[in-house]
Amino acid sequence: MIKFHDVSKIYEDGFQALKDINLEIKPGEFVSIVGPAGAGKSTLLKLLTHELMPTGGKIMVDGVNIAELPDRDVPLLRRKIGTIFQDFKLLAAKNVYENVAFALEVCGADDKEITHDVPKVLTIVGLADKAERFPNQLSGGEKQRLATARAMIHRPRIILADEPTGNLDLVNSYDVLKLLMKVNELGTTVVLVTHNKDIVNSVGRRVVSMESGKIMRDQIEKGKYII
Repeated sequence: MIKFHDVSKIYEDGFQALKDINLEIKPGEFVSIVGPAGAGKSTLLKLLTHELMPTGGKIMVDGVNIAELPDRDVPLLRRKIGTIFQDFKLLAAKNVYENVAFALEVCGADDKEITHDVPKVLTIVGLADKAERFPNQLSGGEKQRLATARAMIHRPRIILADEPTGNLDLVNSYDVLKLLMKVNELGTTVVLVTHNKDIVNSVGRRVVSMESGKIMRDQIEKGKYII
């Protein structure tokens, strides 16, 4: 599903964020990407969403080199990918229902689809009873569950989670992790970027370790992992 082949990324200031990255992620995998600040983790995700372009190499998603996508096809790529951020990126002026519905609206969904799908997803993430609340009326854990619902609503094949538990306490972190694992069990590929070794060990899945723009270790087997 996802293939990086000899991918590099050099920013305009000369900083090389990625160096000869080779990585394959298969459909339905749950992969944790770990490493210190500046390792290149977030750059990797931004390349996948076409927010950044690689300096060299190929990035394949479903057999298509996304670096060569014409602008008109970028929205189609992004419909395949749901993204969850550490800082939630919720719309403060919209309530819980409207935040999720908006993600469908921008994809061209009609009212019938929205009224059918949004309540179902809010039930999955445990926010059905808070549909009319606004983001400032939610706890940190509830905000991240809302962000997850928004990422799920258009049924993406891939979910990218960039430090989704970074601003949460331990209990809420595990709630979000369990939700991501549930999404993965339904067949969605999940790529989790985190620095939290306890979260990684709880998942017990494949771990890719990065440092200074390179992949230093790719641990496919289950087991404890020390960051």
